[in-house]
Amino acid sequence: MKRFLLSIFCALWASSQVAAQELSALARVDASASSIADGWWGRTDLTLRLSQGVPFRVFTLDDPARLVVDFREVDFDGLRSASLLGTTGRISAVRFGAFQPGWSRLVADLAEPMLPQEIGMPVDPNSGRATLEISLKKVAPEVFAENSGAPIDPNWTPAFLRAPPPPRPGADRFTVVLDPGHGGVDPGAERNGVSEKQLMLSFARTLADSLRRAGVEVVLTREEDVFVALETRVAIAHQTQGDLFISLHADILSQGGARGATVYTLSDDASDTATEHLASRHNRSDIIAGADLTGSDDQVAQVLLDLARQETGPRSAALAMTLAEGMAGAGGPMNRHPLREAGFSVLKSADIPSVLIEIGFLSSDRDLANISDPVWRQTMAQGIAQAVLIWRDADAARAALVRQ
Repeated sequence: MKRFLLSIFCALWASSQVAAQELSALARVDASASSIADGWWGRTDLTLRLSQGVPFRVFTLDDPARLVVDFREVDFDGLRSASLLGTTGRISAVRFGAFQPGWSRLVADLAEPMLPQEIGMPVDPNSGRATLEISLKKVAPEVFAENSGAPIDPNWTPAFLRAPPPPRPGADRFTVVLDPGHGGVDPGAERNGVSEKQLMLSFARTLADSLRRAGVEVVLTREEDVFVALETRVAIAHQTQGDLFISLHADILSQGGARGATVYTLSDDASDTATEHLASRHNRSDIIAGADLTGSDDQVAQVLLDLARQETGPRSAALAMTLAEGMAGAGGPMNRHPLREAGFSVLKSADIPSVLIEIGFLSSDRDLANISDPVWRQTMAQGIAQAVLIWRDADAARAALVRQ
């Protein structure tokens, strides 16, 4: 009840302020006047200076401990995590960005259990500027757990699944679902001012153009910089009756000096330690974005994994091999071991051949230069598109033989 009242108070208080000031929906952050600072007696203060007041709500999540602040909505452009954190030790990391269209989110990882003690967003009556002020205080782990959880409030529940376009009728319809990794509040890998979420959305659009020119229908799991839950990405593939699913990434991986394009298929056992670490990072996307996983199973039921092996495992493996050949033919460069396996949650569809492509690793100087080059991306996209067409025809031929 306590956490519910906290959320409702924040939402209603901010909404009344916005209505009184007749403010528009978008506020901008003043990075120079925003901070997170530790104080005495286990107190930590979060201050976010905004160009105007906006409706907001605050709640905490456990396992792991996080503070979540939702806004309608805030432009975080110019704000950097390192500068916001400063020297605080009680908050280990902070992320912010778009959550859904019209929504923004800030997620702070708590190094120790803390609950909000004071929350406010006073608005200057002259300038209209506002300051979000949250004072956190250390509490016992059991107290934190008891008071944590995403509030149930239909007025603050965004539509996670937008209605997909209806499939075009016809026996010759072939649909590829492209999944640009990360997005919104989850930036993915970041290096030299470049984020994985931005690069993969750009690459997905380029690849979609190449496929559409070849007569293939294409659906993107996200077409803008918003967060999409792992489960939702798979659900979109099912809703649109996708014929195959390709998740696109470019991570940072220091183990083994990872470099070059790699294609991954589903397995409950990782090919190697580095791949296991990579899968673990990918599978934490929902946690990074502040999703409440209380009471949910982090893994898809074992029966789905078994079905994936029996029904789509061989087809996915053939797709991975064809894609690796096509990418190598387009100039690569490819990883020394371009075909690998791991338990990526986004690949756990029982009836759609699915692969995850790391088109390179941002931890590699060479790969970073390639992925940042639009000419290289275009060439690689053409290689992947051609490989998809080759796999489609070969898969259709194998299906006909099976039916005989």
